[in-house]
Amino acid sequence: MRETELTASHLIQPLFVTAGAGVREDIPSMPGVQRLSIAELVEEAAGVRAAGIGSVLLFGIPAEKDELGSGAYDEEGIVQMAIRALKESDPGLTVIADTCMCEYTSHGHCGRLRDDGTVDNDSSLELLARTALSQAEAGADAVAPSDMMDGRIAAIRGRLDEEGLTETPGISYSAKYASAFYGPFRDAADSTPAAGDRRGYQMDPANVLEAIRESKLDLDEGADMLMVKPALPYLDVVHRVKEATGAPLAAYHVSGEYSMLKAAAGAGWIDERAAALEALTSIRRAGADAIITYYAKDAANWLDE
Repeated sequence: MRETELTASHLIQPLFVTAGAGVREDIPSMPGVQRLSIAELVEEAAGVRAAGIGSVLLFGIPAEKDELGSGAYDEEGIVQMAIRALKESDPGLTVIADTCMCEYTSHGHCGRLRDDGTVDNDSSLELLARTALSQAEAGADAVAPSDMMDGRIAAIRGRLDEEGLTETPGISYSAKYASAFYGPFRDAADSTPAAGDRRGYQMDPANVLEAIRESKLDLDEGADMLMVKPALPYLDVVHRVKEATGAPLAAYHVSGEYSMLKAAAGAGWIDERAAALEALTSIRRAGADAIITYYAKDAANWLDE
């Protein structure tokens, strides 16, 4: 009589790839998560697949950063090389590339900066389109723009179509909030803004109608799947967006949500397995078709027991 199903097929595992060789670097604020060099990434992805998970979301940490985040669209960039290695090792693995600038820019923002330090939305679209194209050409099965620049879905879709990559889907971070729950991720990706914050282009946590408008706009621009980020503090948004659009919908169970469960479990205050599975089930119950979570591999193994 259970109404909501949670299986490994609903889960997507985020992975961090970094420059170097032989790297398995623990992220202190995200217990159990590591930065991995390419060979180690391929090994970790094999473990993810063995757990029954078919998809990974890839984030890159380059050796060097610059003002324009050129490592994001370099054909020999860390993510592009990692995509090729993953697809060569396991062609059946669905590799989703996070499409953004913040991990690659020296200032930590998600686009090109004006002289006054604010992000120039329109001139950033070309850089994002170049990034998505380079990821798709490297073999990414889908691109996932997470920058929240207005018009970036149309820009990316247009560039991919011009280059004959009409079958590469776009997973839009359509409702990404200016949340306090991203801190551990910014440690992992070394992407904390050097100055200011991202409230100018990410969404106000108080707004839900805006999330519906943004999601519908992204569908109009050619998005194939929508996303709400974070997940647990925004279950109402997940539900409202799914109800309003009927489109395929992912929710991102973000680093802060993951690390809070880890911390409470480490202190002996909660049963980690039960709490994590309850949290993920609640995201599915709200309406998410897919869940991006650092618990993916563990949750798949727990569900299989």
